[in-house]
Amino acid sequence: MNAKHTTSILKLLLIFTLTVIILVYAKSVLAPIAIAAILSMLFVNLSAKLEKRNLPRWLTALLSVFILLLAVAALFFILSWQVQSFAENVDSMKANMLKLLSRVQDWIHNQFGIDQEQQKDIAKEQVTPTPTNGMAGNFAGKLVGLLVDMVLVFVYTYLFLFYRSRIKSFLIRISAPNDQERALNIAHSSAKVATDYVGGLVKMIVVLWILYGIGFSVVGVENAIFFAVLCGVLELVPFIGNLTGTSITILGVLAQGGKGDMVVGVIIIYALVQFVQTYLLEPLIVGNEVNINPLFTIISLVAAEAIWGVPGMILAIPVTGIVKITCDSIPSLQPFGYLIGSDRKRRKSIWKRQGRPA
Repeated sequence: MNAKHTTSILKLLLIFTLTVIILVYAKSVLAPIAIAAILSMLFVNLSAKLEKRNLPRWLTALLSVFILLLAVAALFFILSWQVQSFAENVDSMKANMLKLLSRVQDWIHNQFGIDQEQQKDIAKEQVTPTPTNGMAGNFAGKLVGLLVDMVLVFVYTYLFLFYRSRIKSFLIRISAPNDQERALNIAHSSAKVATDYVGGLVKMIVVLWILYGIGFSVVGVENAIFFAVLCGVLELVPFIGNLTGTSITILGVLAQGGKGDMVVGVIIIYALVQFVQTYLLEPLIVGNEVNINPLFTIISLVAAEAIWGVPGMILAIPVTGIVKITCDSIPSLQPFGYLIGSDRKRRKSIWKRQGRPA
């Protein structure tokens, strides 16, 4: 390895280290911007089509944000509507959970010889008491922070759509004359991949709502719509989300007094939906636009969670796909693009084969 290659690797390591440091300490600033950037890509085609009908850009951007706001409001309405039915049955659910807890304690006593009092003492040792006012203040602070971030995401989405031509001109101006075309190709390909992935994911979540809703209703789960919507939304977090949604559904079934056969039914529904999702929905709706191998898919998810938490896990796959496209387009970084990528042939989704916008 010559000195030039060594210097290049050291520069890449330095840039990578500085990037991670900036991402960690600027999370509150950068996370809403990154989410808005991905969301704005979903509405670029719609905004462009509306502008061809002589609508001003400020109006097309505003309409796009309004559609996004309606979608979020509809989701919160469905969840809050279902939560109200939970509140009506909270007493019976509490009684069922106490019975279940008592059975678990009896099983522990029979298996390990630890009586209920000893179990309570062990549990108290593991839990650090938190003042009630401190918990309330912490929850209120997080809720306010979440609302502020949501408002910022909507504002940033509008501004990205409104100023997208200026952003494009900025990319041209900062690139060397010989690299301007490549910079635009990277930007267009990155936007296309992010749009295809997120758009396909949204369509798949809607289909999962229907499948889970029908399956949970057939099994006899109370508030089946709530659990179906929850399982679908949690698909935003790859791998972990579907397991979390199913675990919450099982706990809900047990809290509602469901028997073992209902729990088995939920597990069977989960297995069937995962089969349909893996072998039908993902190939037909999402496709292989983000061509990343499983190793770096998991690495990106774990690293993103460590840096940005849940928002990082949601953004991990499309951002890694953008990184791969950038590496593939720059000769000195192509080995890294090869390392991240997969040997699978890219497969377009059914929506594209039919000529529909993604």
